[in-house]
Amino acid sequence: MELQPIKSMEVYLKPTEFCDFNHQEIIIKAKKLTKNDKTPKEMALNIFHFVRDQITYLMCESDKASRTLKNRFGDCGTKTNLQVALLCAVNIPAKYHIASLRKECIKGIVSESFYNLSPNIISNHLWCECYLSEKWISCDTLFDKLLTKGIYKKGIHTKEEIPTIEWEGENDINTMTTWIIEDKGTTPSIDDLFLEAQKEFEKIPIELRNTLIYQANKYTDTVRKQ
Repeated sequence: MELQPIKSMEVYLKPTEFCDFNHQEIIIKAKKLTKNDKTPKEMALNIFHFVRDQITYLMCESDKASRTLKNRFGDCGTKTNLQVALLCAVNIPAKYHIASLRKECIKGIVSESFYNLSPNIISNHLWCECYLSEKWISCDTLFDKLLTKGIYKKGIHTKEEIPTIEWEGENDINTMTTWIIEDKGTTPSIDDLFLEAQKEFEKIPIELRNTLIYQANKYTDTVRKQ
């Protein structure tokens, strides 16, 4: 299905440095994921399931959508950025929702060293909203199925805390609702936020940050393999 851009939504359909949905690999992947779809909802759902489960949840530095697609992993920011890029590549308006979270949301999912050194508040947690059926809908792809299964099995979080990671294309889904401290609203671009995060990350010596990310992700993989 080939959608035409919605003129009133042009601000949400512009490529940026980090949301580089004009990159050839993003365009190819988006069209491949949606080639048999007959409605925008079907397109959004296929993109949702790809990003949720084929882009595994791991800690990383801010990066372009095209790099996240190549790497096949990402955190809340980079997974959301890729999801927005793929949606925009097929002319479905998409934007970023930002909130601050209590860091307890990642306890037991990342290594103890990474958790202990993390600030008590995760100041900029991201998820995607897309425009379907004349309304904005949250469609959070944070945790892949295997990781979520491990989270439940190990008792890290309960189904009361994370009721579902499924999305049917009609109602909001947000994995981290339980831990939200402040809802900061939405934005059509996260480039400034990503650049700021990069500067903060670079203040940590490179060997230390590489070690922390490696340990965090190694632990996350053990949860995923439960």
